[in-house]
Amino acid sequence: MSDMTGEPQGTEAPKPEKKKGKWSRRAFIGAGILTGGALVVGVAIRSGKPSERLQKLMASGDNEMLINSFVKIDKDNIVTAVVPHVEMGQGSQTVLAQMLADEMDANWEDVRILEAPGDSAYVSKDIAREYQMPNLKVPEILEPTLDGTLFQIANMMGLQITGGSFSIRGTGQRGMRTAGAAARQMLVAAAAEQWGVPEEQITVDKGIIAHKASGKSAKFGQFAGAAAEQSLPALPKLKTPDQFTLMGKPLQRHDIPAKVDGSAVFGIDAKIPGEKLSYAAVKAPPVVGASITAMDSDAAKAMPGVQQILNMGDFVAVVANGYWQAQQALNTIKLSYSKTDADSLDADAIFARYAKALDEVGDDGGDVETQTGDANASYAKAAKQISAEYRAPFLAHATMEPQNCTAWVKSDGSCDVYAGSQSPLKARKVAADTLGIDLEQVNYTNTYLGGGFGRRAEVDNIVMAVRIAKATGYPVKLIWSREEDTAQDFYRPSATSRFSAGLDDKGKVVSWNNIHTHLFDPQEAPQVPYYDIPNNLVRKVEVPMHLRFGPWRSVDHSQHAFFIESFLDEVASEAGEDSYQMRRKLLAKSPRHLAVLDKVAKMAGWGRTMPKGTGLGIALVPSFGSIVAEVAEVDLTGKKPRVTKVWCCADPGYAMNIDGFVAQMESGIIYGLTATLYGEISLKKGAVQQSNFHDYKMLRMDEAPQIFVEVINGDPERLGGAGEPGLPPLAPAVTNAIFAASGKRIRELPLSKHRIV
Repeated sequence: MSDMTGEPQGTEAPKPEKKKGKWSRRAFIGAGILTGGALVVGVAIRSGKPSERLQKLMASGDNEMLINSFVKIDKDNIVTAVVPHVEMGQGSQTVLAQMLADEMDANWEDVRILEAPGDSAYVSKDIAREYQMPNLKVPEILEPTLDGTLFQIANMMGLQITGGSFSIRGTGQRGMRTAGAAARQMLVAAAAEQWGVPEEQITVDKGIIAHKASGKSAKFGQFAGAAAEQSLPALPKLKTPDQFTLMGKPLQRHDIPAKVDGSAVFGIDAKIPGEKLSYAAVKAPPVVGASITAMDSDAAKAMPGVQQILNMGDFVAVVANGYWQAQQALNTIKLSYSKTDADSLDADAIFARYAKALDEVGDDGGDVETQTGDANASYAKAAKQISAEYRAPFLAHATMEPQNCTAWVKSDGSCDVYAGSQSPLKARKVAADTLGIDLEQVNYTNTYLGGGFGRRAEVDNIVMAVRIAKATGYPVKLIWSREEDTAQDFYRPSATSRFSAGLDDKGKVVSWNNIHTHLFDPQEAPQVPYYDIPNNLVRKVEVPMHLRFGPWRSVDHSQHAFFIESFLDEVASEAGEDSYQMRRKLLAKSPRHLAVLDKVAKMAGWGRTMPKGTGLGIALVPSFGSIVAEVAEVDLTGKKPRVTKVWCCADPGYAMNIDGFVAQMESGIIYGLTATLYGEISLKKGAVQQSNFHDYKMLRMDEAPQIFVEVINGDPERLGGAGEPGLPPLAPAVTNAIFAASGKRIRELPLSKHRIV
């Protein structure tokens, strides 16, 4: 494994003696000694025996040894947090290190961050647990078995992932904090033994261990070796919020300086040390599932710098001295494609397919997701009945950095791969599988990601790059054009959702019936258990789609939040009730949700008289463990609708880095506003029509609203996510505000489809 400059990261160290120890309730904590005087503490697999392979992979100097580690302490008192999640602009690497360092009482100035490699030792078992069984508690004696089982499952799945807003609430809360607390406890025990004093008399502050009565003090590094001789703590004690010194603080992100001065390395910047790179541009058939049947490349072959033209069956690649030469040559190639069943599809045909499927299931058909009471019977008896249908389109990710990957299949059969992936182990494994080689023969280097949003959880770029590299036999950097990036995405699915609701003679919501097309992730996206509605039926119907689809920021919450919160506004309007006040009543049994709703209403001055042509809209959506409510202010007095202000209140349980959390709320609002105003992938004859930012628009700086964010730390024991929860409430808040300003109800996104002003 090499870094971006090609310098080796370390050499193999001698094996330590195998030590016995106890297991943590929260994670398997393993300890060992770096023979140069550094302590390693991490999450280990049962035995805690160090792996020679991992030592070679992760060593950063002579005589070092690693035990599947989250934290290293060297003799110079530098604390290195090994973070198993990638940095794609969300700042989670800093926060994870912040959580670890706080539990250690380390000096933040001495903390360094090292991204873990794409390796099975760093699979996301804590995320798997948080996703599958977040509230499960088992006897302490069973914790090792449970964690070991989750580790093996995550390993089999190649589950090393950054996504789902799980990094902080999963790995951070269960892994990084535990490793930090264990390291501190072991260091204190070592100092107490050496000084001959009780452990409880020792204090730790900013990397200094001290015993006030004797006047003795020393840095972490002095006890690193002795700490490794201590018994592993069975249950390292974690801090309570009143004891936090770093968690919750607005610490500066570690990745920002390099991104400001230009030294940060993204996938598109990658180089193979000592090797000259060729560049590849690619084009796949415009309709998914088609193959290339004929190719006229005579003009391209004669163009300057062109080295090879490859018909790979499912795509064509031009390899040249430079990317511009490759892309210009590719643009001259004439291609013919095979026919597919999707060749006649357009957006209207897809929505007609959805409508037919929904019509066929009727009032009580489909797959039941939630059923309480009798929604149909209560609806039939309701004093007032309301129904509506909503639509949301396909969406592209449109990351600022297009898909890319650098690969070199060497003569010995091994392969070097450089890319920015949300799933490094998956990327490494798919490279090995594509080439038919062992995983150990793939040297994978992950870089910064120029945007992810779920797109870089897919590995199609890795597969393409290694296939091209194998065909050429020399190092190749694959770069997709913006047009190819837009036309060959793994899209957020389009969807249709139908609602009916019944009100009693007092205006109370007594029934809620929702049937929608397909559901992917998360399963709770269409459900509303926080609203007190006695009769609730939520169903889905599966409808095939020919486009590739994948996770998009906030996944199914991005559609269902718009559907649910827009329809609830309709219900309030039909009941003649203020939409905020109706939500308050429905949240009477959900105090955390109510607190967030009340706070954002107060922030926005809800209830004030608005100037003509302007309006306020409100929405509340719990997602990814966080509760977020937003109020949008719109102005319809100009040539087009303008969102002028957005107020946001969020309860993530506890914001581990307050500035980082606020930034993610702001980011989600901006990304969501782009989709609300403009986002749409449309089809003609089965092919995507959009190609670049002129027809797949992004929000411009002069269109951005003022954003105000407040945070409530409602439950420090149950952390929520940050990267995604800020997005779902935005669209319904905006469309509800448009109704308040104009009386026009928006039931299909984006707003650019409608004449509003």
